Amino acid sequence: MSSVIKNRVRELRARADLTQGELAERVGVTRQTIVALEKGSYTPSLLLAMNIAEVFMLSIEEIFYKEDAQ
Repeated sequence: MSSVIKNRVRELRARADLTQGELAERVGVTRQTIVALEKGSYTPSLLLAMNIAEVFMLSIEEIFYKEDAQ
């Protein structure tokens, strides 16, 4: 059985009233990376996941989670 990584980045970014560009700037990536991450077409590096978790003051597991692929 294979799994995929899902995330709550879009939800958390909206709650924090951040644009994709603002979040990208804070974590040191391009806006396109945030777009791909929110779409689920990009799996972040551990460093990027840690940086995102730091921005939202949450653990990585509260933002990123594993889901079984259908």
